[in-house]
Amino acid sequence: MRQSDLFTKTRKEAPKDEVSKNAILLTRAGFINKEMAGVYSYLPLGLKVLKKIENIIREEMNALGGKELVLTSLQRKDVWEKVGRWDDKNVDVWFKTKLKDNVELGLGFTHDEQIVNLLTEYVSSYKDLPLYLYQIQTKFRNELRVKSGIMRGREFVMKDLYSFTRTEEEQDEFYEKAKKSYMKVFSRCGIGDITFCTFASGGTFSKYSHEFQTLSLAGEDIIYVDEKKNLAINKDVFDEEGLVTAGLKRDDLVERKSIEVGNIFKQGTKYTDPFNLYYQDENGKKQSILMGGYGIGVTRLMGTVVEVLSDDKGIIWPEEISPFQVHLVSLGNDENVIKLADEIYKTFQKEGIEVLYDDRDVRAGEKFADSDLIGISTRLVIGDKALESKKLEVKDRSSGQTTETDLKSFIKKFKK
Repeated sequence: MRQSDLFTKTRKEAPKDEVSKNAILLTRAGFINKEMAGVYSYLPLGLKVLKKIENIIREEMNALGGKELVLTSLQRKDVWEKVGRWDDKNVDVWFKTKLKDNVELGLGFTHDEQIVNLLTEYVSSYKDLPLYLYQIQTKFRNELRVKSGIMRGREFVMKDLYSFTRTEEEQDEFYEKAKKSYMKVFSRCGIGDITFCTFASGGTFSKYSHEFQTLSLAGEDIIYVDEKKNLAINKDVFDEEGLVTAGLKRDDLVERKSIEVGNIFKQGTKYTDPFNLYYQDENGKKQSILMGGYGIGVTRLMGTVVEVLSDDKGIIWPEEISPFQVHLVSLGNDENVIKLADEIYKTFQKEGIEVLYDDRDVRAGEKFADSDLIGISTRLVIGDKALESKKLEVKDRSSGQTTETDLKSFIKKFKK
């Protein structure tokens, strides 16, 4: 893409009502636009990052044996009444509406009940299990407070996977695999070294669960980290029983603030039994099905990356989720420089290298400032120096290091 074709422009200041770093930087860089409190549009640059994160998650969920589907956002009242979660006294984040015939509907804040109801049509035998289904879809929650940019919204994208197993052993085996898969997701998104599998409360489902918490001063949670074991425990279960169950020692832990980017938990038969979702075993006997829930806030993950991987100049995107692989920056008005930059741009397109080409007629300082703000992982500068030496100046956004290379070597690296 040529930067002159982008309809968005960078801004020196973010809207005055934005207080979170992720919203300020993403708005200034032209990735998102705030429509109302807790509701953001994703512009071309932002959508590219979001889709890359989704694809990483999709690859890891598929590797787990997950099957992708998309459930409806509109939810039936009778489905949610079976476990009592239609009542606002039990769930206070519903967006509810009515059809013209006065039939009540809700906008899905999660999909546990709906997916169980769906499976009553498809699961009946032990041969149908285990089953792992997931979706990447927009959720709606009528949150009272939304001051964390895209990390806590009223409309957001989430990956939710549901496991359906015959035995506890079968469920435990998948649960442990899911832990490792989640850490792969966060590592590929550039925050694996500061994200910890965290022992936490199981809420209404079970006594304990696991969260994935990323260290950040912008976080809303308090966790206690064992840096040697790469494990942590949430403040909610920070007592002797919790420590023993988690296999952690109080003296080995350091208190830190963090952002929850994912969670996994065992739900037992809380949803499956009320919906009469059972299976017949090899002897024809009816058996209960164990369910598990596995969530990652996709837009929240994107916001978290910006919170923890940025500096005073702008965003620092990790390579795998950078909106483009290369930011090609042409300097000056020399016809030969422009010609060389155009040729390199066309070569990148032919070689399948994702490139944002800053071909704008603006000062070098403005181009560099915008490049730092947008935060593409690698910058390639074409100016008089490139014409004279035949060497290309390459800057790594993360380390700030500048090196020189030739075009052939540069392409070879990115094709690898």
